[in-house]
Amino acid sequence: MKIFAIDTATDACSAALHLDGGCREIHELAPRRHAEILLPRIRTLLSEAALSLRDLDALAFGRGPGAFTGVRIATGVIQGLAFGADLPVVPVSSLHALAQGAWRERGEENILAAFDARMGEVYWGAYRLDATGDNEEGTLPCAALPQTTSTSFDNRQQPFDESLEHNRRGLACAALVPVVRECVCAPGKVPLPQGPLSEGQSDGWFGVGEGWRTYGEILRREVARRSHGGPPQPVTMEPDRYPHARDIATLAIAALDRGESVAAEHAQPVYLRDRVTR
Repeated sequence: MKIFAIDTATDACSAALHLDGGCREIHELAPRRHAEILLPRIRTLLSEAALSLRDLDALAFGRGPGAFTGVRIATGVIQGLAFGADLPVVPVSSLHALAQGAWRERGEENILAAFDARMGEVYWGAYRLDATGDNEEGTLPCAALPQTTSTSFDNRQQPFDESLEHNRRGLACAALVPVVRECVCAPGKVPLPQGPLSEGQSDGWFGVGEGWRTYGEILRREVARRSHGGPPQPVTMEPDRYPHARDIATLAIAALDRGESVAAEHAQPVYLRDRVTR
C-alpha cells in the first residue's frame, strides 16, 4: 500500500511516504515555516521514490487538534493534492499520532497526550496499547508496520542522519487506541479512564506533548488524585515530543483496513473549540 502522510499541527513539519513495506520520513521543527517548506518536502519524497501522486493509494493528514494555522495548512494541502490526483483521504488525530510515536520509539503502552491549547487549556487524549486485536480500532494488518528510514533536519539545515527503526516488542499487529474522548479543557479537569491500570500496566502513565511542559505539575497532581481507589499512578513526562507523519501513516493504514476514508471535500480539520488561537 502506498500512502503519503503529513502533519503540521505543532511546531514540527512532518511528511512521510509509506511504500510497500518501507517508510521514508522528513521531520523537522520549523515554527511558522510550514507553508514554506511542506510542499518541497512532499516533492522530495515522491521524487526519491520515482513516484507521482497518481501512483499512491491514499493520502493521510493530521487533522488536529493543534495550532489553528498549522492544522489549516495541512488540511488545505491535502485537499488540493487529493482533488488533483483523485485520491481518498484519511484524517488522523494529531494527538493519537503523538501517542503512537511514543509506543513506536519507546514501547510505552499507556499514554497521556497534551498540546498547549492556550487560554489556560490543553488539547487532551489518553491511549493504551491494544495488542489483542479485540478492538477493531487497534488492529493493523501484520505487514503494515515497516522498517523506517528517518530524515531529520535541524533548524540550521545541516546534513541529515538516517537510521532504521524496528517494530517495538514484535507487536506488528497492534496500535494504541483512545480510552477517553479527545477534548479541550482546563488542565485540572482532564478526563481519565475509569479504574486503575490493569495488571501488567503498573508502570504508570507516560505524558507526551508540549502541554506537559506548560502544565506538567497540575496534570501530574490530577492523575495522582484520581487514581480511583488504587495506588497513585505515576507519570513520566516527555514534553519535547511531536507528532510524526510516519505515525499518521500507520494509523491511516488501520483506518483504511476498516474502510474509513473520505473524499477530498470531506477532509476537514478538528479544532475541538470554536474559539481558536494561532
